[in-house]
Amino acid sequence: MVNLREFIDSKELKITILEDRVNVINYDKLRDMNEKEIILTKERKKIKVLGKNLKLNKIIENEILITGVIEKVEFYE
Repeated sequence: MVNLREFIDSKELKITILEDRVNVINYDKLRDMNEKEIILTKERKKIKVLGKNLKLNKIIENEILITGVIEKVEFYE
């Protein structure tokens, strides 16, 4: 039962990339945004989503859904 609780309460960054959207869970901050680039941070790491017509489709607490033409997702420190 402890493993299930850890999974549910996880603070670990999770990125799901699909053809026309990127879902990010447990990010810390939205740093920058325009229709070609969205930058998020998690502690010292940066997540950069690059594409065309990028939009924030959903923002709730620590989850964000980015839609548009996704060309590239970069993850770096």
